[in-house]
Amino acid sequence: MVSEPWTPIPAGSVDPPAPKPPAADYLDQLAALIGLSGSSKTHAVAMARQRAREALAAADGQKLTLIPYSDRSYPPLLWHIPDPPIALWIRGDPAALSEPSVAIVGSRDATPVGLAVARKIGREVAEAGLTVVSGMARGIDAAAHTGALDAGGRTVAVLGCGADVVYPWGHRALADSVTAAGAIVSELPPGSPPLPHHFPLRNRIISGLSKGVVVVEATERSGSLITARAALEQGRDVLAVPGAIASGKHRGCHGLIKDGARLVETVEDILEQVGWLRPGGGGCGGREASGDKSLCYNDLSTLMAAGEPYELEDLVERTGRTVPELLAELADLELSGKVTRMVGGGFVRLD
Repeated sequence: MVSEPWTPIPAGSVDPPAPKPPAADYLDQLAALIGLSGSSKTHAVAMARQRAREALAAADGQKLTLIPYSDRSYPPLLWHIPDPPIALWIRGDPAALSEPSVAIVGSRDATPVGLAVARKIGREVAEAGLTVVSGMARGIDAAAHTGALDAGGRTVAVLGCGADVVYPWGHRALADSVTAAGAIVSELPPGSPPLPHHFPLRNRIISGLSKGVVVVEATERSGSLITARAALEQGRDVLAVPGAIASGKHRGCHGLIKDGARLVETVEDILEQVGWLRPGGGGCGGREASGDKSLCYNDLSTLMAAGEPYELEDLVERTGRTVPELLAELADLELSGKVTRMVGGGFVRLD
């Protein structure tokens, strides 16, 4: 479940080129395709135009932004999915939908541990400079949004109802916070209720906006597995957080891992999988501001006592870095004469 390394789309760029706007007689053509003719077609087209005018008026009253598929500000990643929404209704900042993103989804009926994990991952993903995408449902979704907000980061909620409808109703405050920090989006027109068949459809948008989907605490029948399947169809990365084998609440995640999903233990697993470097990070992952120097290229040797051999596993445990990152750092130190590799595979500090 691995896609090619991701190069974020530069701000202002468009990939692929935006489609041309639909022809003026698009509705007539569509009516003909579904078998309508004569007065039936005329009536259906007139009703569609009337509903469109009503939706636009409602969106204006609710301060929603409409971005059709033909608009150049349509989120570039959504252009790549097999069935992109023909229009997006957005409350908040439309630009949030085009930013580098990771989706975090999972069970509505989550355990306290699952909620804590989702909130932690959401916070750390946001701290790394990625936008957190989820569905603002109870449980894991709400925890992921909250984690991103804790970090002062960006987050996007994709709804199975109109973007002007808060569901569940108890998430009114969360909806306001998400709007202020990012955006709420739906392909459904304003006022659309949260009907059961809307949610599987919105899941493809959650994955479509994101480079990768992280599933936290999912049963075998969890709706979040629909999002994971959509991600696979769209060529996006799928990752899963494991849990206790005695609990059925993790079987969905374990099934994903068995099928090849990346197992998530730390946020570094996510960042590595989607090919994301922390802003300003270079070799230090952007951690200089926090005062944590242990992960920087030039300071790795200071963690090693001179003349004492260290196995790669020891350095992984000491630094929290991944094996590929450490090997790159050690290669730099070896080239600079600070570290040498022993015949048995260990590393020794020379200076």
